[in-house]
Amino acid sequence: MDITDAFLRAETEDKLLSDISEHFASALKVDSCDILLPTTGGGLVFRASTASPELAGRLRLGKGVGLAGHVLESNETVNITNGLSQNQMHRNVMGVHEGGFESAVVAPIPGAGGAAVGVIYLQRRRSWKLTAAERKELESMADQLGRGLRIFRSAYDAGAQTSRMGVFTEATRTLSDSLYLEETLQLLVNLTARRFNYKVVTVRLRDEKSGELILRATQATNKAYQRKRAISLGESIAGRAIAENRTVIVQDVQTDQDYVGHDLAEEQGLRSMICIPLTVQQRPLGVLSCYTGEVREFTDDEVNALETLAKQAAVSIEHTRLQVKNTLMQEMHHRVKNNLQQVAALLRLQQRQSHYESQEQALEDSLSRILAIASVHELLSRDDLDHVSVKSIAEMLGQHQQTSFVLPGKHIAFSVRGDDVFLNTNQATQIALILNEMIQNAVEHGFRDKSEGEIHITIEDHDDQIGIWVSNDGDRLPPDFDPKQGHLGLQIIRSLVGALGGKFVMEDRLGWTVCQVTFQRQASE
Repeated sequence: MDITDAFLRAETEDKLLSDISEHFASALKVDSCDILLPTTGGGLVFRASTASPELAGRLRLGKGVGLAGHVLESNETVNITNGLSQNQMHRNVMGVHEGGFESAVVAPIPGAGGAAVGVIYLQRRRSWKLTAAERKELESMADQLGRGLRIFRSAYDAGAQTSRMGVFTEATRTLSDSLYLEETLQLLVNLTARRFNYKVVTVRLRDEKSGELILRATQATNKAYQRKRAISLGESIAGRAIAENRTVIVQDVQTDQDYVGHDLAEEQGLRSMICIPLTVQQRPLGVLSCYTGEVREFTDDEVNALETLAKQAAVSIEHTRLQVKNTLMQEMHHRVKNNLQQVAALLRLQQRQSHYESQEQALEDSLSRILAIASVHELLSRDDLDHVSVKSIAEMLGQHQQTSFVLPGKHIAFSVRGDDVFLNTNQATQIALILNEMIQNAVEHGFRDKSEGEIHITIEDHDDQIGIWVSNDGDRLPPDFDPKQGHLGLQIIRSLVGALGGKFVMEDRLGWTVCQVTFQRQASE
């Protein structure tokens, strides 16, 4: 393969430079070939290396430093025939220039006006005096490289401009067509990953209550990555980007000290990263993070394109949230009507029961069930409008039961643990009623005789198969207990669990009475 073939076959500049460095090493019979290109600060960065290819893009030299810096400024070829390590201009670069090299030829890469636009660094492990024929061949190849880079970058810029226009057109059309927040976010990460050829793209949104950045969308298929924990503002790279309201670029997330999750980054093969804040009128909504599969620079055009896309996405996210809120407000009377019908059905079911000792006890049960439905609407007004936290429901119901239904002289400790599962409002309302019955059952029947103990509420999510347990260490279940023949509360639980297509179990486990409900989570409404 010659230089022309390299330009024709290369899809990225990094691949192009890697192929050309191999060609230089082969054609000139050297032991090492490095290609260094200028940085914005006037220094040099190793863009390709036959001796240490894994370090390409990660090592930099300051302005004018070493033989490479001297050649870039002087625009003249330097030949160190022997004693390279003792040369006063030579600089040892850890991992690259420690291979016992005796000699070197460092040549400029000529630009359009003749000034050097990069450096070719060739080394041998034996003495090497550059011959006239070798010098001519080297200058010719360097000239081809310089001209080829200009053509390649011009073609890339033209293609990138067309691609950017396509991205913006597609983003405007696609994101504006979506009526749901989760769908909008998923479209955004899929579109960005596809059009910019990124390995992983994620969107984190700022939670209004906690202020944390919560992962809401990614096209990564790895389950561990999809469940990355929330991060605080200022924490990690994404947190810093939104806290400082600026784009942050990381050369290599596997080695950056501020990045959270090095093990997962190595497992997924993630290297360079760019984080762009999503803001509307200087108000932070979240952050868009893009990862490459190799260590590389993000070009100015690329950064500008992503920042423009992020602005479009932020507007779409805000617009979608307002649409969801408006739709929910319009449909609230419908939800209220349905819930009132559910209350009426519960009251009719309760009316047929004769186990109540007083009207006050019957009214308390009715009040508890109505408040369980109301808790969902209260959370709906505070959360992200299209989904409700099961953990928040459990905490609210547990607190309500403890303050309203635990009799004087009883000391019952409540705890809520496990995954923070989010459900659409339909499932959330049903789960609120189920949880209310399970907790109330634990309070009333689990501590009829015992005066103190614990009630644990546990929530787990296994690939959208949701499990909820309410356990108490109070009075043991009778030996002949049959949950299918239980009181009204158990009838309500079985009915609602059946409507969810789930399963209900109530049994004694290691001295604890355990109510367990499992069901499949539905998509957002």
